[in-house]
Amino acid sequence: MVQPPDGDVAVVIPARNESDRIAATVRSAAGLAGVDLVIVVDDGSGDGTAAIAEAAGASVMRHARSRGKAAAMETGAEAVRLLEARQDRAGPRHLLFLDGDLAETAAEAGPLAAPVRSGQADMTIAVFSHRVKQGGHGFVVALSGSGIMRATGWRPAQPLNGQRCLTRAAFEAARPLAPGFGAETGLTIDLLRQGLRIQEVEVPLAHRATGGDWRSQVHRARQFADVARALAARQVRRPGYR
Repeated sequence: MVQPPDGDVAVVIPARNESDRIAATVRSAAGLAGVDLVIVVDDGSGDGTAAIAEAAGASVMRHARSRGKAAAMETGAEAVRLLEARQDRAGPRHLLFLDGDLAETAAEAGPLAAPVRSGQADMTIAVFSHRVKQGGHGFVVALSGSGIMRATGWRPAQPLNGQRCLTRAAFEAARPLAPGFGAETGLTIDLLRQGLRIQEVEVPLAHRATGGDWRSQVHRARQFADVARALAARQVRRPGYR
């Protein structure tokens, strides 16, 4: 097996109002094998997320207002590209996307990047080995999983998992990303339809559990709508529709 070079992975962390966890996430991600760049995209936070992330060692990009997860992912990837344009590099870095609330568990994300770094996969998707019950979250997962299955013939274990590593070429092949929380669903479908290789990797990562209050219910409704739009844009119909 060819040994991957040092400094071939950039971590991109979309974050909104994660001031209590972002420092630990940044520091833990910075210690991963192959990582020499951590970008935090502050998506219109109303707390100190940006300042705390910068103090922890991340390069920070800011959206003046929340533009959604897909936009934050694209902003982060573009920031990596622009930084690389100023450097004398043999090739682009791989992109490892992590959520801002992973805290210290981000240090366990190394296996997620390994298949991409070694050339065995174009994209990996995390499967959390320790699952936290997400009240009311299942219907969005079911929509995404069944939609991906109908579109590609394959159903990922955790279709909405945002912890993913992919080559720059794979990322560009999927642009523009499906808006908002439809990004992961669209990304999976688009890459599989183009014949790219996707692997699932079990990792002991953990993020904040989604609650059951009205704000959480609104969040899930937005997720559902974004996933439904991503599927519709790819001409994937819900069961029972013609």
